[in-house]
Amino acid sequence: MSANRLTIEKPWQRWLIRLGVFIAMLILTVPGLWVVLTAFRPNIEVLARPAIWIPQNWTLDNFQRLFGLSTAQQGLPVAQYFVNSLVISLTSTFVAIIVGMAGGYAFARYRFRGKATLFLAFMLSRTVPGVALSLPLFIIWARLGIIDTSFGLILVYMAINIPFTIWLTDGFFRQIPVDLSEAAQIDGCTPWQAFWKIEFPLARSGLASAAIFAFLTSWNEYALASQLTRTTASKTMPVGLMDFTAQFTVDWTGMSAMAVLIIIPALVLTFIVQKHLIAGLTFGGVK
Repeated sequence: MSANRLTIEKPWQRWLIRLGVFIAMLILTVPGLWVVLTAFRPNIEVLARPAIWIPQNWTLDNFQRLFGLSTAQQGLPVAQYFVNSLVISLTSTFVAIIVGMAGGYAFARYRFRGKATLFLAFMLSRTVPGVALSLPLFIIWARLGIIDTSFGLILVYMAINIPFTIWLTDGFFRQIPVDLSEAAQIDGCTPWQAFWKIEFPLARSGLASAAIFAFLTSWNEYALASQLTRTTASKTMPVGLMDFTAQFTVDWTGMSAMAVLIIIPALVLTFIVQKHLIAGLTFGGVK
């Protein structure tokens, strides 16, 4: 009886799960799809009532205006914003991965006094909203003279990403049997060689997952960057979106075009590392 019930109910359960996933993904993707469509439509269609869902007159003018290729509007320093975002995100991610990998390995492999307390402190630091840190960070950074600098933002994103990276890599290294490292050392490897040749390749997928999450956190962050940057020399792409706002108007089409430019590098990077990303997310699930 139970076997028959399972064979009858299982297809329904699968279809219900698929329906739920489809509805959830639809809710998540519709706003992004609307932004992409708005980037390719004229401003008059954005303001039309009733709303025009599918652009009637597709145009690249919104992207041309970003780079000053249109006579309708002077170009914005998009290239400088892109370089700032790339340098800040890659640097903070690289440092976060190096420090986080070392910290995660130490928490996973060694015993030391205050280990649980220190790990809890790292995790609690992630519970503080970034907006709540904006004022104290602004005051401290102003006294240090690193307001409106890429270095100041790199320090902030390192502090945000390192605890999260330690937590992820700690879980990945715990899934790797310590016997592998000990066997390598018995065969003549030093502890560093055992880590680099044995443990690091096994945890590579997990580190790729941590890296992509750290990069996206730095690339998409707006609240702190908007408070700690002032000029073109340090503004990031998300902060550059505010260049499309005026006192009484908002250039929705230009803002959407720049949002598409922000999305593209994140999508490309995700597709490049998606093999390692999926493996890292499921790491340890199958022995």
